[in-house]
Amino acid sequence: MSRDEPMQGAQHALQYVRDGGVVGLGTGRAATSFVRALAVRVQAGFAVRGVPTSAATAALAGELGISLISLDEAGELDVTVDGADEVDPQLDLIKGYGGALVREKIVAASSRRLVILVGKEKLVPALGSRGVLPVEIVPFGEALCRRRLTALGCRPQRRMVEGKPFVTDNGNLVLDCGVAPIADPPALERAILDIPGVVGTGLFLRMADVVIAQDGDRVEVHRRDGVEKR
Repeated sequence: MSRDEPMQGAQHALQYVRDGGVVGLGTGRAATSFVRALAVRVQAGFAVRGVPTSAATAALAGELGISLISLDEAGELDVTVDGADEVDPQLDLIKGYGGALVREKIVAASSRRLVILVGKEKLVPALGSRGVLPVEIVPFGEALCRRRLTALGCRPQRRMVEGKPFVTDNGNLVLDCGVAPIADPPALERAILDIPGVVGTGLFLRMADVVIAQDGDRVEVHRRDGVEKR
C-alpha cells in the first residue's frame, strides 16, 4: 500500500463521526490519514473533540486545529478510528507495531465503537501470520518477562530504534515476540497478561466493530454481520 492509499478509507471512516462528537484518534500511518481527513472537515466547521492515543497523534491533531481533550474529560467516547497490523476473519486484531498499543487499547475500550483502517494486505487467515506480537512491559521486569514469554513459545526481542531501546509514551519497553499463527489467541492473551511486569499485549480481541480495508481504489467494509464492498 502506498503512502497515499489509506486516504480513501479515511474518508469513508468519517461517516462514523458525528458533529459535536468525541472521537479517539489512533496512532500510525492509517490513523494519520484519518486525522488529516478529519481536520479538513473541522476546518469547514465540523465540531468534534479528539482523544489522542499518543504524543505524536496529539501533536499532529493540535497542529491541524482539532480540539483535544483528555480521556478523563471525555468519559465514554462515541468512536475510535485507528489502524491495525493484522485483522483475522473474526475481526480480531494485532496492533502495536507503532508502539502505542496500551494507550490504543484503553481508548478503544472507552469507546462505543472501534473502526479500523487497513490495507488489504493486513487481512490474514490467523493472528500471528506476520510473525510479530508486540508486548509492552515495565523495564524492571524485562528479564522475567523474557523468560516467561520464551517458555510460552514466543521469541521476545527488545524493540530498538536507532540503536536505542524504544520507550513508549508510558515510559515502558516493547518486546516484539516472534510467533507463528496463533491457535488460541484468548488463551495466549491470558497467559501473557499473567506474567508480572507485562502491561499489555497487541492482541485486540472482540474489540473492532468495523474494519475498512482498502485494496487500490476499492474499499471493503467488514462488519461482524458481513462484508459490504464499495
